[in-house]
Amino acid sequence: MDSYSTNFTNIYLTLEGLVDLEHYRYVYFMFTLTAYIMIIYFNTVIITVIFRNKHLHEPMYIFIAALLCNALFGSTALYPKLLTDLLSEKQTVSYNGCLFQAFCLYNYASSEFTLLSAMAYDRYVSICKPLHYTTLVKMSTVRKLLFLSWFLPSCELGVGIILSYQLQLCKFKLNRIYCDNYSIVKLSCKETSLNNIYGLFIFIVAVFPPLIFIIYSYLCIFAVCLKNSKDFRRKALQTCLPHLIIFINFSVNMSFEIINNRAESKQIPHIIAMILSVEYVLIPPLFNPIIYGLKLQEINNNIKKMFK
Repeated sequence: MDSYSTNFTNIYLTLEGLVDLEHYRYVYFMFTLTAYIMIIYFNTVIITVIFRNKHLHEPMYIFIAALLCNALFGSTALYPKLLTDLLSEKQTVSYNGCLFQAFCLYNYASSEFTLLSAMAYDRYVSICKPLHYTTLVKMSTVRKLLFLSWFLPSCELGVGIILSYQLQLCKFKLNRIYCDNYSIVKLSCKETSLNNIYGLFIFIVAVFPPLIFIIYSYLCIFAVCLKNSKDFRRKALQTCLPHLIIFINFSVNMSFEIINNRAESKQIPHIIAMILSVEYVLIPPLFNPIIYGLKLQEINNNIKKMFK
């Protein structure tokens, strides 16, 4: 292969993240397959329960279903390819396929933050402005928020992927188990300042506004709870706690991935680095439906009815 290339139809990248794990590949394959099956099963059960029961067709539950659909999307962007690689002698992916996987995974992560901020808005209005809830959180508002949660990240991230597509590559090996845009940009033999600046811009836009809004919403919710009765606080906590747990869980796992990807410390054992790199698309999709199934009584009761 030439020192650089722009004929993307003939370019294949090698994923070297699984090289040191080849002696235990079947063990990791079974763990990964089990996790993927559980993710599909748990998320599908909650989504089915919400859409089968008309009394759950309320904004809070619709946002939950959207969050779980997003989890299925992100998991499907990672696990089928990863499972195939664990059983293959060579872990390769076409350049176009690599960019597509990076787009899907970034879109999943960005949409997750946007959906969590939409859910925080729903809880904020419900608790802080209950008399205005039906006018502020109408079904038309829910549809607009869902559209923005998926459409805006796609547009923002699509530009970043197009910028990466223009690069000339002089290296063809990724020390990862999946494709991400930052690692792809580092393969270029051209100047990548524009890619790096835009990547930083997208990170700031995708993370900080939702993060600040969620924190502000919960500060307002806690302030209102402190002024009300114990029964009011108990009910507010019952509906807000699952969302708060999921927000903290996803934020922590995304932080691990960002730090692991940027730092690339040689002191971290390879297996630990691999686990940290997939936590954001393993832990939230696996535990979110469990948290909602256990913490929200309406969903819990309807799950029991469905299986009976």
